[in-house]
Amino acid sequence: MANSGARAHVLDATHIVRTIERLQARVAERFPDSGLAAVAADLAVTAQATANRVSALSRPYLGLRLLALLAIVCGIGAQVYVAGVIDWRAVLTRADPVAITQGLDATVNLLLLAFAAIWFVLTLEVRLKRRRVLKRLYEFRAFAHVIDMHQLTKDPTVVLSGGAPTPSSPERRMSEFELSRYLDYCTEMLALIAKLAALYAGQIQDSSVVASVNEIEELTSNLGRKIWQKIMIIGQLDEHRVAR
Repeated sequence: MANSGARAHVLDATHIVRTIERLQARVAERFPDSGLAAVAADLAVTAQATANRVSALSRPYLGLRLLALLAIVCGIGAQVYVAGVIDWRAVLTRADPVAITQGLDATVNLLLLAFAAIWFVLTLEVRLKRRRVLKRLYEFRAFAHVIDMHQLTKDPTVVLSGGAPTPSSPERRMSEFELSRYLDYCTEMLALIAKLAALYAGQIQDSSVVASVNEIEELTSNLGRKIWQKIMIIGQLDEHRVAR
């Protein structure tokens, strides 16, 4: 899922989108009327939208950068103007030390306020991008939990043992092979959600974004491990049944 050559280490959004679209087609073909197929379709749409957003994220906000440049020029110009209109020789010869100290204190405070305003404008672009990215990363967490809900009642021991269900038991119509494929599709979707989240971390070097992406990767990894335990149970029970 990466470009060849010099950028072989960089995730390619186009390849991720294509992989998700292929997965969505596989889920729809195997389980056409299932809830998982609907989730996979939503994930494919979200993947394409994510690729577009990541591409837009790499482009600078020219309006904000122009505003930042204007704020810097105005701030420096105002300081130079104030420094120029003050008769510093007269101030030093006529004013007492207390007045000079108060004047210097006021000047320092104005400088600090001016540079704080400049810093606010300079970091505005990063903060806006961070807010938008964190909102999208929250959607990925929701996707992961929805996928986990779909596989939650898929108990391989019940399917393979054929035990009698209770009136409140969930409906189970899958064969051993279908259950294995269903669970495998869930793990693939979780892994691809982590890849989509990683696309954002590659575009904005922000500690909050990186921490959120790491949390999503840990969440999807933990959920995936739980599902793989079910897949392993299917294999172990199948081997045990063949051995008998």
